[in-house]
Amino acid sequence: MHVMNGIEAQHDGMIASKRKRFVRKEKTYEIDEYYEEICEGSRLHLSKAITLLESRAEADQKAGQELLRRLLPKTGESIRIGITGVPGAGKSTFIESFGLKLAQAGHKVAVLAIDPSSTVTGGSILGDKTRMEALAKHPNAFIRPSPSSGTLGGVHKKTRETMLLCEAAGYDIILIETVGVGQSETVVRGMVDFFMLLVLTGAGDELQGMKKGIMELADCIIVHKADGDNLKLAKKTVREYRQLLHFLQPATPGWTTTALPVSSLKRTGFETVWETINVFRAEMKASGFWDERRQFQTKDWFHSLLRDQLIDRFFSKQGKKELVSHLEKQLLTGEMTVASAVDSILYDE
Repeated sequence: MHVMNGIEAQHDGMIASKRKRFVRKEKTYEIDEYYEEICEGSRLHLSKAITLLESRAEADQKAGQELLRRLLPKTGESIRIGITGVPGAGKSTFIESFGLKLAQAGHKVAVLAIDPSSTVTGGSILGDKTRMEALAKHPNAFIRPSPSSGTLGGVHKKTRETMLLCEAAGYDIILIETVGVGQSETVVRGMVDFFMLLVLTGAGDELQGMKKGIMELADCIIVHKADGDNLKLAKKTVREYRQLLHFLQPATPGWTTTALPVSSLKRTGFETVWETINVFRAEMKASGFWDERRQFQTKDWFHSLLRDQLIDRFFSKQGKKELVSHLEKQLLTGEMTVASAVDSILYDE
């Protein structure tokens, strides 16, 4: 048998292509550049830094944490305001009008809008940046929509770190808009200084039971859409809320929660809201509760993140997911109790 030599060329006999082949380069992080640009107020670099923190890539997370560590001394000088309310209360409309007024007055306003997450892509559904078009165009404003990612209260678990980056970039007012009442909004209360609840007129007594829990967290209740034919009813609703608030424990010790009428359409009531916030800040700083609350929030953040990391690391270990799946089947068939299943996971190695 005789074997002929092969042809020295491509498998199809064609001459090798001169087309460039792209090779994925290792990503580099210019932490010094990010630091300097963010301190100068660059919205572009601020957005990129937030993306690093929200990324699930290990290299991105390390770079984001290193940048945040360097920026920490420049944080903490803003007032953090949480805004919630039932769907349809006009939260985004209120934030745009209120934020524009503050931005035009010389303040730097950052809006962290927490959208519901899509179950398909995990991304934001509502798109607050497109709904706050006028505010988004203002040079003193920064809007960052973030998907809630299934976290309690609709608050993205990176929102706290995003808030610190915004403060380092010079934003002195941070507005955090939540998905709305329906989940536990205590998470929002646990990261802001001042908490506002937006309500509508005409809510009957049958809703008071639902409102009571969230009202006990609010430092101010905004009766929204107080304009036109609704103005008279809005003022009546304000009086009713003020009477009701006397029977509730205040959200902040030493502060009396109040109700205020506001119209984003007519742009009325914003001066009173801002004045109320400033009085609140002055009184809380004078009493020392301002710093005390922030210290408590930092410790709560630490413990919350620790629990999340422990769960993530547990499931990353080989065989743990299969073990949990096996125990779930035994629970459903009644072969063991829940407490026994948990003990077998934690203590049986």
